[in-house]
Amino acid sequence: MASKRLLKRDVNYVIGDIIEAAYVHQLANPEQDPKKTEDIVDEAIKDFDVLMAKINQKKVENKKEHFKAIEKELEIKAQDLVAKINEL
Repeated sequence: MASKRLLKRDVNYVIGDIIEAAYVHQLANPEQDPKKTEDIVDEAIKDFDVLMAKINQKKVENKKEHFKAIEKELEIKAQDLVAKINEL
């Protein structure tokens, strides 16, 4: 079972790396519309907030299953965001 601290760290690193990749793409391609990159960053920040709220829930019956579900959700959201960056 992942601890709450490690899960928070993973969310922070993964979402931070995705935001960084979006900004690097924006800098490398100044001719493209920056609105698309900003939309991806906004979505990543929203996903970060949602995942952190789920991690910090107090009333959870089975913490192990709850944290595993959050890890799976993080993986799915990260893959979706990376795919959007790759489409730019």
